[in-house]
Amino acid sequence: MPQVVRPRIAVLHGTHPASPLPQRFRSLADREAVEVLHRAARVLVASLPVLTDRLVEALYEQEPGYRAAIESDRAEIWQEVHHSLRHNVGSLIQPREFREAAHRTSRRIGEIRAEQGVPLDAVLHAFRMGGAMVWQDLVDETARRDPDDVRLLVHVAADVWNFVDEHCGIVGDAYRQAERRLSWRRENQQWLMIAALLDGTARIADLCEAAAMLGLPEQGRYAVLAVASAPRGPQRPGPARPPLNLPDALPVAAPYGQSGPDGPPHHRPDTAPPPTAFPGTAPLWHTGPDAEFAILRLTGDPGDPGELHAIAAALDAPAGTRAGIGSVVEGLAALGDARRLAETALRACPASGGTVLLDEHLPDALVVTSPALGSALADRVLGPLDRLDPSDRDVILETLTAWLDADGSAQRAGARLYCHRNTVLNRLRRFEQLTGRCLTRPRDAVEVSLALAARRLLAP
Repeated sequence: MPQVVRPRIAVLHGTHPASPLPQRFRSLADREAVEVLHRAARVLVASLPVLTDRLVEALYEQEPGYRAAIESDRAEIWQEVHHSLRHNVGSLIQPREFREAAHRTSRRIGEIRAEQGVPLDAVLHAFRMGGAMVWQDLVDETARRDPDDVRLLVHVAADVWNFVDEHCGIVGDAYRQAERRLSWRRENQQWLMIAALLDGTARIADLCEAAAMLGLPEQGRYAVLAVASAPRGPQRPGPARPPLNLPDALPVAAPYGQSGPDGPPHHRPDTAPPPTAFPGTAPLWHTGPDAEFAILRLTGDPGDPGELHAIAAALDAPAGTRAGIGSVVEGLAALGDARRLAETALRACPASGGTVLLDEHLPDALVVTSPALGSALADRVLGPLDRLDPSDRDVILETLTAWLDADGSAQRAGARLYCHRNTVLNRLRRFEQLTGRCLTRPRDAVEVSLALAARRLLAP
């Protein structure tokens, strides 16, 4: 209202004597209406404490959003309402003097209510209740003094309600800005807390607060998922941020070995038996320097690997994306270990992409956790093959890998390689002759398997 009433008051005070306003902006009725308004507003200023009591009581009875705040600290709410009424009613009399103070008060109220979590609708309703009460008191006071003057208030009614709408807009803007700041602060605190948990640097004393902040049980079962895109070349350095598609909740698997019912999954490759979504269990993501990490809360039976299998099957990512899921850990305090296990699983993932469950690739994990020893083993076991023609060497290595994947069956290895089983056996014998290894000797078979993993995972 200050900006609307001000022209009328300015004319009354003679600020534009040389250029009178057009008749449509100034009339005798307008002048008289402003005088009536000022007269009634001065009476309201003199009785502000009573008006404040009535408004606070009305808010308590009619606005549930304010009830808890009033019960918690009625004196603070009373002072806030009184301060707002003093500036706003004062603006009816001296708009220039009170305008900025009234705006500051409204902005401050919006910010405080956002911080307290009072719904914005409740705050706006409170302002409109205050505007209605002030307007009714202006009408009542005018009628008490001279009933004939009530009709003049029609000329300023729009101004009063424009004033209320203006301050509702100010409160709404301040509330939303404060809400954005609070949201950013909460997100930043959450980011720092997740980073500390994954780094293993979170203090034991902070775990209870972390559990409440993240909505996770302190002693729950967890695993960590690490995801990275394929190498992007020297022209595109930086952390991997693949565009993965994950559901809002982690899947719940059927018992291991059984297919689960249809339902939404989480963040990665391929599909297998589609699992059902566990409501309200959303993964928490964190961006590291070389990979993306997700904290996965597990809700299945302890010791049942089916849940991690279901998660891996439900993940959906572009071709070339690599993902590793670490072993299950107990409690938020162990998430640092879970992250390291997930990184190990990620390193055990082929460069071509895919998903690796650490518990199913422990020999590969042994190789990548000690790359120097892995490379030495590969050189010792497979080094003699490097003297062959590369195409000849690759055929022998491919045959050896297929035979091991077929659990030592030359028949199945031949079917996979589209050759006769005798061809497979001949290539295996040649490998034994070149390397001095005996594939029927368990120790040699283990060394060969680890050497092949090292050659596959540690190749530059």
